[in-house]
Parts: sequence; structure tokens; C-alpha cells
Amino acid sequence: MNEKISITLPSQMVDAIKARVEAGSYVSTSEVMRAALRALDREEHILDQVVDAKIREAINDTRSGISADDVFDRLERVHEDLMKSRGRGR
Repeated sequence: MNEKISITLPSQMVDAIKARVEAGSYVSTSEVMRAALRALDREEHILDQVVDAKIREAINDTRSGISADDVFDRLERVHEDLMKSRGRGR
């Protein structure tokens, strides 16, 4: 079942959609949007696979790890430095 929706896009994106239709690459703006969503689905699937592989790699890594306390200490320092650089220090 198809459903009609209304979206708001920046003019640059609208121009890109129209250019693809006018060039004959797609028969309609709807086709462009369907293709874009399929591409997004593929990209998200690939990213999920990469993340899963990195997690498996980290779990299987036999080297000694970093303690959670050290990780959080580092994160707090990075966050404090970032806030200071933005003028929002404690």
C-alpha cells in the first residue's frame, strides 16, 4: 500500500532531485526518494556490520585492556577540555 507524505527539503536537495528526474535517471521524485532510502538502508546495514566486526575484534583481543575507571577519567578530561575551549568551563 502506498501512502502520500509531505516533506520539507532545502532547495539544494530539491534541485538535485529534479535534476535526476529531468536527466531521465528516475521517472519521478518518488522514485528518487525510494532509491535514496534504499541506499540509506544499505549504508546502515554496512555500518552495523562494521560495528559488529569491531566489537568482535575487541572482545577477542588478548592484549591487556584499559580499566573502566581509566576510560571514564580520560573521557572526563576530554569533556572538560572541550567545555573550556567553548568557554563553558566548570
